[in-house]
Amino acid sequence: MKNTLPHAPIKHQAVKNTIIKPSKIILLLLTLLLVFATLFIDGHLFKNQQDIWLLLTGEADRYQSIVVWQWRASRLFAALIIGAGLGVSGAVFQSLVRNPLGSPDITGFNVGAFTGVLISIAVFGNLYWMSVLGAILGGLFSAILVYIFAYRDSHSGFRLIIVGIAISATLTAFNQWLSLTVSLETAMTAALWSAGTLNGMTWSRVLPAAALISAFIVCAFLMNTRMRLLEMGDDTAAALGVSVNRSRLVLMFVGVALTAVATAVTGPIAFISLAAPQIARRLEKSANVSLGSSALVGALLLLCADFIAQHGWEGSTLPVGLVTISLGGIYLVYLIMREGKL
Repeated sequence: MKNTLPHAPIKHQAVKNTIIKPSKIILLLLTLLLVFATLFIDGHLFKNQQDIWLLLTGEADRYQSIVVWQWRASRLFAALIIGAGLGVSGAVFQSLVRNPLGSPDITGFNVGAFTGVLISIAVFGNLYWMSVLGAILGGLFSAILVYIFAYRDSHSGFRLIIVGIAISATLTAFNQWLSLTVSLETAMTAALWSAGTLNGMTWSRVLPAAALISAFIVCAFLMNTRMRLLEMGDDTAAALGVSVNRSRLVLMFVGVALTAVATAVTGPIAFISLAAPQIARRLEKSANVSLGSSALVGALLLLCADFIAQHGWEGSTLPVGLVTISLGGIYLVYLIMREGKL
């Protein structure tokens, strides 16, 4: 009896952890509903429910099949995987900084990725893999700058955010200067891409990015235990056997890589990595940031923003980045007021 008593709480906790929380079920149902709406709600393409059924059974005409499975489905999948990647990236950085403002949007890592892509376009032209490499290198460069300038014996979350804002402003000025010095064609390409858009997304562009983002998301989940220990403080994490600096650098690399790959594919998309972890935390009523819930919320937010971008204005499709940054500005003001207790 003595030997079994200590294991009872552990068993109870294990059973508790295997239960899917209602918030995740709600998120999954909302995502599935929005997936259906994105693919099939269009009065010009489908006249009735029978047309949708014929498409699902493979008996629809070729035009309907191409529009749904080649154009809409690839765009839908891109929104889901990129939104999930941005949500996980935001969760990683907010956990490391221990501040809801500590996302790639605020700390300037997505601006650094944008800088890398601009340089890549200016030097090599609009080559996909060079843009991805340039985004990763640019994001890492900005992260290293923030890491170096914010270091004072240890890393303060508030100091990282302030330094990140300064680096972001500097890189934004450099990006504007670079856009003015390149050729007109390159500047127009960069300007259209910088709005952040899922327009023209194809399977050939989505699938390689999805493989990279999925790999980095898996890496983030593998580092989840160390991330939780780092949230308890560097001294506590080190006492529990965590290599603090190495773990932080690996997590920063994963977070930057997720943001950089997303930026290389769609351009800078704000708000998702900032809001998704905090919305997920409130839904779960937890003090910690959940990677799984952040991924689900990020995917749902980007899919919802893209649905608004496609159907919110009759006869025109907006870049999804314009929708997210409009919502993100309002949310950022709320966060700043809440953190400052104004």
